[in-house]
Amino acid sequence: MAQKATIYKVELSVSDMDRHYYETHNLTVAKHPSETDERLMVRILSFALNAHEKLEFSRGISTDDEPDIWQKSLSGELDLWVSLGLPSEKIVRQSCGKAKKVVVYCYGGRTAEMWWEKIQNKTTRFDNLQVINFSEKDTSELALQASRSMRLQVNIQDGDVMVSVDSSIVYVTQIKWKSVDH
Repeated sequence: MAQKATIYKVELSVSDMDRHYYETHNLTVAKHPSETDERLMVRILSFALNAHEKLEFSRGISTDDEPDIWQKSLSGELDLWVSLGLPSEKIVRQSCGKAKKVVVYCYGGRTAEMWWEKIQNKTTRFDNLQVINFSEKDTSELALQASRSMRLQVNIQDGDVMVSVDSSIVYVTQIKWKSVDH
């Protein structure tokens, strides 16, 4: 018998001083049976880092031809493609051809570093690609905060990220491995 997704209700308040974006999003997030708490929290954090009124979760993990998060223009074009983890060079290439901007959020410690060493030189031609790594310590701490009903406050200032869940605070450092060139 196939397992069903677990539903998480998230009240996500974003205060992004860098982009002057201040909004609360009430999200219903489906956690795929194969998805870990760490990946779920990285997905929510990635949403906060790119928060916009048109940003939405896609089918993500259950399909290869969609990102985890995307933002479409009014005419249906892909403005933003957000992937999590360690996508193949082929998927990076395809996503850069489909969207105006692509952001890959990596995590997983040494595994992520080895992935980047392998793929880095093959990404130089993509001006619309940004690759950001989160430390294993930060994402592990975030995973401990996961619950089926969450109220998160994410504060972003000068690239520094503070995630508050109830009385717990996790500071997340973004390590930019590749920046968008335009």
